[in-house]
Amino acid sequence: MSMLHFVGGEKGGVGKSVFSRLLSQYFLDNNLSYMGLDADQSHPSLTRYYPDFTQALQLDVFESVDNIMELALSYERQVLVDLPAQSERFLEHWISESGVLELCEEMEIPLIYWYVVDDGRDSAQLLQAFLAKYHKSVQCVVVKNRGRGSDFSEIEAMPIFTQEQIQQICLPALHAETLHKVDKFNFSFWSAANAKDNTAPHLSMMERQRLKVWLRKVYTELDKVLKGKCLQGSAS
Repeated sequence: MSMLHFVGGEKGGVGKSVFSRLLSQYFLDNNLSYMGLDADQSHPSLTRYYPDFTQALQLDVFESVDNIMELALSYERQVLVDLPAQSERFLEHWISESGVLELCEEMEIPLIYWYVVDDGRDSAQLLQAFLAKYHKSVQCVVVKNRGRGSDFSEIEAMPIFTQEQIQQICLPALHAETLHKVDKFNFSFWSAANAKDNTAPHLSMMERQRLKVWLRKVYTELDKVLKGKCLQGSAS
């Protein structure tokens, strides 16, 4: 069974690209057939770190965005769309004009919108507006990024969470310098955790250990949403 995964959040700088990379690595580590679509033309993170599994996407061109559904319908795979900030209007236009939700229901393709937030008031207000509009038609998962804040009480106190079944997960923080090195070396998370060649750039033993512990924590959070939903298959 194919699944669609949109990683978004209208506010910039909340960690959407890092979370998209983590989802990518989760799919690959679980031997799931996977394809990423990078819609962030100014900072194409998936293209940079997972080039063999990523295609570019132009959100303002229907023929380009249609590839999301084409990939999901042509083969059983996880299709991940990394969205830039302030992209909701483009996605909403394509979904409404193309009957995407109706097609997903007809073809039995689950769609998850991973909404990434920091602990700022702007994130809370934008999230509230998004959930008010979409939570009844799309499975929304709120990703509280502890690498971008520690006090999510304003978000957790939203009345909508007590009234509706909306999932929340926490993205644990990774030591900043370790993540900086991963980015500096253009590593996938697998490469960062496993590269040991002293003749090439690599993390130290303890940095690799910290990264592995962090990935285990992240995967535990992702399992809360995805375990049992994704069919096992060969990575492509």
